[in-house]
Amino acid sequence: MKWPFARDSSEPGWLAVSLQAGELSYVHGQYAPDGGSVVGRCGTHELEGEFGGADRLAKELGFDKYRCSTLLAPSDYQMLLVEAPNVPQTELKTAIRWRIKDMLEYHVEDATVDLLEVPRNPAGGERSHQMYAITARNALIQSCIGRFDVARIPLSVIDIQETAQRNIAALFERDERGVSLLHLGKDQSLLTVNFRGELVFARRFDVRVSELASVSGSAREEQFQRVLLELQRTFDHFDRQYTYVPVAKLLLAPEPEESGLLEYLAKNLDQSVERVHLAGAVSFGAGADLDAQDEWRLFHLIGASLRYESKAL
Repeated sequence: MKWPFARDSSEPGWLAVSLQAGELSYVHGQYAPDGGSVVGRCGTHELEGEFGGADRLAKELGFDKYRCSTLLAPSDYQMLLVEAPNVPQTELKTAIRWRIKDMLEYHVEDATVDLLEVPRNPAGGERSHQMYAITARNALIQSCIGRFDVARIPLSVIDIQETAQRNIAALFERDERGVSLLHLGKDQSLLTVNFRGELVFARRFDVRVSELASVSGSAREEQFQRVLLELQRTFDHFDRQYTYVPVAKLLLAPEPEESGLLEYLAKNLDQSVERVHLAGAVSFGAGADLDAQDEWRLFHLIGASLRYESKAL
């Protein structure tokens, strides 16, 4: 999603920044469609109190030379799948705002809305198509912008985890086939499906990475079964709704430590299951030496740093 405050920069690519109370993390990446994507530098620094010292740190790290983006927390926005209204392009956002007004927990006039088109059936024949309306409260967006302004970080884009995850999955697409990607997060897990480099489907479910790491034996088996059941139900639904997207494989994002889930899913799912090895698709510079814990923790920032122009409307 590109919000209306883009700024110029002197460095290519994107610097994805997470500015949270007590911590600042960043990843600088540059997407290349020919397979030459690069992550040049990254890091995490403690702040003084909530955001103290962020401006000094941003100056020391030269953030003013970059196009900077950040990610909203999943609790800060809604992602609504809607049928695209049959109106001229110039009237699309207005029509969508009217369509989603009863789906929001707040007045639509208090919402910032961006649109993301779902890839259509290449065979055609559809009377209509779908798109995602991504909505967030105006006050929340302004608060985010204000936080970055105080830190003197030149924010150009506010993004979401779903599109950041899409950017990584796109690196592993092959032969006009879809790719699904599962990331086990701190509070939730996120499953996305790509087709032709675009996001087709996204779903969250309540499985936490800590729930797999903190148990063993039969308790871990039960957690694995929960994940498997969620995936099976989701893929059954997806196959009915998106018959034109052949999903080649499920990718499992890096985990902070190996849980055994990969082997379990590979044995029990009716599709290929592979680990995401970022180093196989992205070149990492000397300033981006990451271990498994770092790859898991910075996964969506890495994806945001590999931003490319998508069909946002």
